Amino acid sequence: MALATITACNNQSSTEKSEEGSVTKISDNPTNSDMELNTLTEAEKKEGWQLLFDGHSANGWHSYLGNKPEGWEIEDGLLSTPGNKGDLVTDQEYKNFEISIEWKIEEQGNSGIFYYVVERPKYKSMHQTGPEFQIIDDENYPQELTDSQKTGANSDVKAPSIFAAKDPGEWNHTRISVNNGQVEHWLNNKKILEYDLNSPEWKELVAKSKFAKFDYAKVHQGRIGLQDHGGPVVFRNIKIREL
Repeated sequence: MALATITACNNQSSTEKSEEGSVTKISDNPTNSDMELNTLTEAEKKEGWQLLFDGHSANGWHSYLGNKPEGWEIEDGLLSTPGNKGDLVTDQEYKNFEISIEWKIEEQGNSGIFYYVVERPKYKSMHQTGPEFQIIDDENYPQELTDSQKTGANSDVKAPSIFAAKDPGEWNHTRISVNNGQVEHWLNNKKILEYDLNSPEWKELVAKSKFAKFDYAKVHQGRIGLQDHGGPVVFRNIKIREL
């Protein structure tokens, strides 16, 4: 099936059905196994959830420090990059919110979900300002990882309490809640990390990290970001609600 590649002038809608002729269904979503991709239930709508990815277009997203997304692909309700296509950020900024997103990587893969990204030319990459929910192949990545660099960590700052990622090639479900500085990381229905952006502990951890030289997490409002770290990564069912 042909890919719908996102370019600066292409908002092509990928509404094709699967090779079997039926609408693509989630077969291994840990929370919504009987739902169609990229939809909201009536309960979710009442709770204030909104789709950040409609499954057909890149509406609401753009390349970091760019305009329309370029190089990312949409197929069968999936948003993916083969690598080396640049990061994506939301058009809208968020302050207090909860985001739900599913993702998978390949062996030795590396990516991340960022929040509070400040998009200005002086910041060459998202990690200079935005905290990250780390996504990585914990077992096969071609360099030794510390616990604070493994999946679910606040990358290079604070390690998760448990490691709950599935094997490469399998779908994972991430939920991140950020509310008045109180942050929770959830992975596959398990709360794996919590921290307070206003606490002395957090500030001390940042001061000891590679982010100490940046304006990292200093502004508590910004864009959501999806990282292209140079290898394939796939996302679907991206939902957000403001708190």
